[in-house]
Amino acid sequence: MVDSSDLLYALRLCCLALLLSGWAYLYIQKRYQIQADKAFSQEHGCEPIRKRLPYKWPLAIDILKYQYDALMQGNLLAYQADYFQRVQVGHTFEVKLLGRIGYFTSNPKNLEAMLQTNFDDWELGSSRNPLLPMIGRGIFTQDGHHAWKHSRETMRRQFARMQYQDLRLFEGPINDMLAYLQSFTGVIDLQPAFFRFTLATTTSLIFGEPFVDSKKIDDETFAENFDYTSLVSAMRMRLADWGWVYNPSRYRTACALVNDYATMYVNHALQDVKENGEEVATKRHPFILDLFKELQDAKLVRDQLMNAVNRPPSNASARRYSLLLKTGGMVTRAQISKMTYLRCVLNETNRLYTQIPMNIRTAKRTTCLPKGGGPDGKSPMLVAKGVGVAFSAYYMHRSKEVYGVDVDEFCPERWEGPELKNIGFAFMPFHGGPRRCLGSKIPNLLQCNRLVSKR
Repeated sequence: MVDSSDLLYALRLCCLALLLSGWAYLYIQKRYQIQADKAFSQEHGCEPIRKRLPYKWPLAIDILKYQYDALMQGNLLAYQADYFQRVQVGHTFEVKLLGRIGYFTSNPKNLEAMLQTNFDDWELGSSRNPLLPMIGRGIFTQDGHHAWKHSRETMRRQFARMQYQDLRLFEGPINDMLAYLQSFTGVIDLQPAFFRFTLATTTSLIFGEPFVDSKKIDDETFAENFDYTSLVSAMRMRLADWGWVYNPSRYRTACALVNDYATMYVNHALQDVKENGEEVATKRHPFILDLFKELQDAKLVRDQLMNAVNRPPSNASARRYSLLLKTGGMVTRAQISKMTYLRCVLNETNRLYTQIPMNIRTAKRTTCLPKGGGPDGKSPMLVAKGVGVAFSAYYMHRSKEVYGVDVDEFCPERWEGPELKNIGFAFMPFHGGPRRCLGSKIPNLLQCNRLVSKR
């Protein structure tokens, strides 16, 4: 008869052997990866990165705290730009947050390599997981050749159609906004009004019916919750793999509400098909019903709608829609194309208030960036597999090397000369490369639409 103590001893030995084998395997794999990375680095002339973001508290919690405080005050981007200047970390530097090493860059050469030249070396990774509660699985949160490319092609057709939308669609939201502004006397904060206007025109384009037609969910309630979920999602993205930690109950409730809002439009469009036929309904809800034909799933349609609507509100609205084009009638595309100074105004607005101010990519395989290594930061630098690189168009658009010493000034005239004609990825208001924003031409049409001054 076998002694139970012998069985227990044998079991312990087996467990120990398995643990040691697993550790040995991981160690060998790690050593192999280090050697492979070293060989790759030598082959491409990479040098170690010298610039590092300083921190005082363990795990760099002080950096996260200051970012959170700035985010709640509505000036995160300005705070970061000022902080990077004060600590003199340059345009590419190492960041160590919560024990994980990553990098930050605003060098145009690096952005071109990540977003275009070496596009296949990079992926979204886990950086988009914090966005899932708000916008679900759509074009902004998908990776891979099948899922992302399929969504991209599906959405591209919709935005191509929207580019030729009748500009009179915006007359209602414009009139509503002007009527709202005329009800005030003295100083008025324009940003809330322009945020509502942006949301109204966006939902009109995408959902196929005016924003003001929403009855089940109050307009102000939706706008407030949409703004709040955007704010919290921005902080969750900065926490990356730790984004799940910051999940307040109000955020969960707000995400449910904004998703219910989109679901309401999807259900309304599908009900319209049943009651009035496909031809009539498609004229009213072309975006939604074309997506449904392709996806055949109401939830997937809702997620893609939320991805399309989700463009972070910014102070850009105040300048973007304040241009009064007194042409005596509806502005046509032919007229818009001849307004050269208007183009300068739009470029300057998009420079200072870019639509996608920050983003992140994760190395799908060990790769390198052309700038950031060595004492002067001008040599290539290695980025190991699985390491994230954050990048900021907001910070890059304030580069004195590219735009001059008056980078913080609103100066459309800087675009009139030849100096900024071929600056490539140094001007990137709508992202760049294969993942360039599909709706990049739509905002320009909105920007150029008529705002008639009613006295």
